[in-house]
Amino acid sequence: MAERGKRTVRDLRRGNRASLLRHLYFEGPLSRQELGRDTGLSAGSISNVVGELIADGMVEEAGAVESDGGRPRILLQVAAGFGHVVGVDVGETRVRVELFDLALTELASADLPLSDSGHDVDHVVRLALEGIGTVVREAGVDDSEVLGVGIGVPGIVEQGDPEGSPPGEGTGIVVHGQTIGWDAVPLGRLLRAGTALPLYIDNGAKTLGQAEMWFGGGRGSGNVVIALIGSGVGAAVVADGSPYHGASSSAGEWGHTTLRVGGRTCRCGSRGCLEAYVGAEALLGRWHAAPEGVSEESGLAALLAAADHDPEAAALLDEAAEYLGAGIADLINLFNPQRIVIGGWAGLLLGPRLLPAVREVAAAYALRHPCAQTSIELGRLGADAVTVGAATLPLARFLDTGGERPVRVPAPHSGAGDGSRTERPEALRNRIARAVR
Repeated sequence: MAERGKRTVRDLRRGNRASLLRHLYFEGPLSRQELGRDTGLSAGSISNVVGELIADGMVEEAGAVESDGGRPRILLQVAAGFGHVVGVDVGETRVRVELFDLALTELASADLPLSDSGHDVDHVVRLALEGIGTVVREAGVDDSEVLGVGIGVPGIVEQGDPEGSPPGEGTGIVVHGQTIGWDAVPLGRLLRAGTALPLYIDNGAKTLGQAEMWFGGGRGSGNVVIALIGSGVGAAVVADGSPYHGASSSAGEWGHTTLRVGGRTCRCGSRGCLEAYVGAEALLGRWHAAPEGVSEESGLAALLAAADHDPEAAALLDEAAEYLGAGIADLINLFNPQRIVIGGWAGLLLGPRLLPAVREVAAAYALRHPCAQTSIELGRLGADAVTVGAATLPLARFLDTGGERPVRVPAPHSGAGDGSRTERPEALRNRIARAVR
C-alpha cells in the first residue's frame, strides 16, 4: 500500500490526463508540441497520454497547421460528443433544464413554470425530474452517456455526502433557502429518489460565477466577483482563481448585506438588505403603476420603458443604481477584485441603463486605489447563464479526474427514474414522500 501523502504512478498518470484534458478543453485545438510547451510534460508523456485519450474517445483530431520546415502539425481537441451534461436552474418563477454536449452546445431544453405551487419542495423536485427526463429523451441520448446533472438553486448548499460515497451520489446535500421557505431541505436525497444519474448541486449564483469565469466576463482574471441580480441578489466570489465558499458554503450572500439600518423588510425577514432595494421583486413591489398579471421580466421591462416619462419609475431606477453602486463599493473594499461582473436576467436587463450611474456611485463610495483597479461590467453569457453554470458542475469533475466517468448509484426503481424515462406521477410522488421520511 502506498504511504499516505505519497503520489503513486496511478496518481501521476491521472494528474497528467487531467492537466492535458483541461488545457485542451479551454485552450484547444492545440498540437502535441503546444501541449508540451504549455504543460511542461515531456514529449514521451504527451505522446502516451494523448494516445490514451484518443483511444478512449475523449480527444479527437481537429485538422492540421503548417510548421516551420517540417511536417504539418496535427491539432487536437476534446471530443464534444464523448458525453453529455445536464444543467438545471431552479429559478424564481420556473425550473429550466438544458442538455449539452461537452462543448456546452445546447441539444435540448425544457421550461417548467413553478405556477401557483411556488417553491413547494415536492413540486420543484417533480419539475426538475420531469425536465431531466424530457431533455434526455428529446435529444435521443442514452442515460449512460450523461456524465451528470448539475443543479443551481437559491440558498445555501451544504455538500454533506458521507465520506467514501461515490462522487455525484448527492444524497447528503442539504439546502437552506430562507427566502423561499426551505429549511434544511434534503434536496439530494429527494432527487435521488427519482433518478440514478450523478447529481451535483450548488447555489445558483455560484454556478453563474463558474460559467462567467470559464467562458464569459471573468475569463482571464483570478480575482473576480460575479453578481447575480434576478428577483433576488447573490454573488460568487473568486479569489486567486478559486471560488470562496466560507465555513459552511454561505459566502456570497451579498444580497443580504445591510445597506440601510432599519430599512425596507427583505424576503429573508431582515431589514435594509441590498436585495430589498435592487432585486426585481422589490423594485416592482414599490412601483405603483406596475402591471398586474405579467411576469417579473415583463414588469421590469415596463418599468424601464416608463422611466422616460414616469417620474416615479425614474426615481426608483435612480435609487436602485445608487444602492447597487454602494453595494459594489463594499465588494471592492472587502475583496479587492480585478473585475465585478453583473449578471442574472434582471442585472442584464437593468445594466445598460444603470451601469454608468453604478460606476460613478461605486467610485464615490469605494476606496480610490482598489476602485481604480476594478472594472465593472455586464456578464456575457445571457439570462440562462445559471443553467450553463450548473452544467459545468459535472463537466468540472470530468475534467479534473482526467475523464473518469462517475460511479453510478443503483437505479432508484427498476424500469423508471433513470433520467431517460418518465415515471408515472403518482409513483414518483410516493417515492419522494418516502424520501422525505
